[in-house]
Amino acid sequence: MIKSCYIHIPFCKKICSYCDFCKIYYNEIYINKYLDALEKEIDTYYKGELLDTLYIGGGTPSSLSLDELNRLFNILKKLNTSDKLEFTIECNIEDITEDKLKLFKDNCINRISIGIESFNEDNLKFMNRPSINLDKLNLAKKYFDNINIDLIYALPNETLEILNSDLDKVLEFNPKHISIYSLIIENNTMIRDLEPIDDELDYEMYKLICDRLSNYHHYEISNFAIPGYESKHNLTYWNNDEYYGFGMGASGYTNNIRYTNTKSINHYIKNEFNRVEEHLNSLDKEKYELIMGFRKLSGINLNIYKEKYNKDLLDNEIINKLLSENKL
Repeated sequence: MIKSCYIHIPFCKKICSYCDFCKIYYNEIYINKYLDALEKEIDTYYKGELLDTLYIGGGTPSSLSLDELNRLFNILKKLNTSDKLEFTIECNIEDITEDKLKLFKDNCINRISIGIESFNEDNLKFMNRPSINLDKLNLAKKYFDNINIDLIYALPNETLEILNSDLDKVLEFNPKHISIYSLIIENNTMIRDLEPIDDELDYEMYKLICDRLSNYHHYEISNFAIPGYESKHNLTYWNNDEYYGFGMGASGYTNNIRYTNTKSINHYIKNEFNRVEEHLNSLDKEKYELIMGFRKLSGINLNIYKEKYNKDLLDNEIINKLLSENKL
């Protein structure tokens, strides 16, 4: 049963140096055509399931104007949502205004994810991101209780002291959820030729993060939450459950098919979604169960695994070998 839906908004006012997500520069010419196509895609593929989570990501969804956001929210009213819906939107710090926060609230958003990435000016310059306006952060807190803060560490020239300072500032803000990722150098980015930092330093940084965030529930490799505020939407991915993905470059998992939409804006706005599909057999699904499940600090529930696949995971020779070697 599908209970989650991801909506991709690819538009950005600035492109971050490290970003490998599907994105294009904000251009008013494309917005309405894009939203027309998004509505068409939803009409074509959505089967009316009751959704428990809805997540608007990007790109930068908050880069849209108030009118454009209103149009988006009206389209999303086509979706059948639970009374207990977790409804998240990603938001850049520079886009936060009272009017947008009110609009989010009026349209039942109850969780916002703010891309801070770092408070350090050198780090921000490297990432091609603006300075952090603490007033805007506090304004967001005025309207929303459930706030996630995104951070990136293991940046070039970053030290444990710089990371510690970033963590100080995040903890002062006291968000309900923190996502913190080690920098990954991707091919299709501005930093593709960069050498990653030393593995040992990366590991020391990760240990520092885990230590400083010890009052949070460390429930996934890179995610920490006040108990009760774990991301229900992201747990859909990590629990290997099915979900819709709508929008340019969006990925989804429905009816035993993992798919990714076209990353071409010209194709997408012509309703040529050009989905690349991976049809999964039972063994494929089990592999994804392990790949995603090992991201969670709680690991893989043997009873749920047996219920899903009608087999005992502990009968697997490779699993037993890894257990005997203390690698699992």
